[in-house]
Amino acid sequence: MIPLSKPYLTDVEIETIMNVMKSDRLSMGEYTNLFERKIASVANVNYAVAVNSGTSALHLILRALGVEEFDFMLVPSFTFVASANVALFERAIPVFVDIDERTYNMDPDALEKLLRDIERGCVHIGNNRVDIKKVRFLMTVDVFGQPVNYDRVLSIAHDWNLKVIEDSCEALGSEYRARPCGSFGEAGAYAFYPNKQITTGEGGIIVTNNKELAMLCKSMRNQGRGEEEDWLNHVRLGFNYRIDELSAALGYAQLTHLEEILEKRNNVALRYNQLLSRYNWVQIPHIEDYTTRIGWFVYVVKLDEKINRGRIMDYMNKRGIQVRNYFTPIHLQPFYRKLFGFSEGMLPVTERVSKSTLALPFYTTLTLQEQETVIEILKEAVERVG
Repeated sequence: MIPLSKPYLTDVEIETIMNVMKSDRLSMGEYTNLFERKIASVANVNYAVAVNSGTSALHLILRALGVEEFDFMLVPSFTFVASANVALFERAIPVFVDIDERTYNMDPDALEKLLRDIERGCVHIGNNRVDIKKVRFLMTVDVFGQPVNYDRVLSIAHDWNLKVIEDSCEALGSEYRARPCGSFGEAGAYAFYPNKQITTGEGGIIVTNNKELAMLCKSMRNQGRGEEEDWLNHVRLGFNYRIDELSAALGYAQLTHLEEILEKRNNVALRYNQLLSRYNWVQIPHIEDYTTRIGWFVYVVKLDEKINRGRIMDYMNKRGIQVRNYFTPIHLQPFYRKLFGFSEGMLPVTERVSKSTLALPFYTTLTLQEQETVIEILKEAVERVG
């Protein structure tokens, strides 16, 4: 069995966790502070607020920016469902933007067109027209660690007075023109699920240069307590979004060899590129010139549209090679279809790409021999069942 992903853990992580276990502090302790400071340094920002998931991080950012009921938030559909769900948490409404065929990120041209169509009153969700005056937020997503075209997207956001939330949950270590992903919008978020570049088990973090936003998020993650954190004094509506000390300690320990992890993952991706370059039925990940560094999250290829991806996946999984389709578009998820009446044909590029993408096994310690086995079985699957 070659799994789709697995975390990279060393004796450093074990020793650090044992330090916490021997202490009297299992929540909001020394390692939470250390983890936050280290991530702020990685993102080159002034503030970081650790929480229990990337979803929680995005939710708190949106609340801190003053989202209101029936506001609209622009967001790609080719992403994990949480990118859009956080708007629904606040009774705001996601409006989906199509993607670029090569990068799988939000297409700036499609974004501009969508905004012009909204201004003309041509965009409806269900029976309701999208009001340009209520389009207040733009959620960018650095899909698979590939940075968004921030020069274009931030310029558009400025022209239309949109507040930018950066979903960099898949992009720790990625850089756009030598600047870290997560540092472009009003605030950004990283996530640390076990398949990410580093893991805290479960966890996420908010990164920002906005002190007021950071303080609001700190309060809201901790049941709305004030800056003094008086345990029974709540100054606003909040949530139990705290990261636990064990998770923070694990994340801090992981960060001590972040550069090693990023380099090893990059080497795995380069080996895949070499192994796959000889085949004309598969497209390897495209990396734009503005991406000065990519923190590889997953390795996703695009199969020729004539290939039956479902049969390929079944064949490979039965042979012990775990693969998965990445992503199913959010607007075609059953819940979103039922809630908003979305149907196929709404986002042609997103829908076309999503039918052919395939995530191959990818993790820090994946060996060349294992990769050769993956490609051998993939080639076999294409020849026999594709």
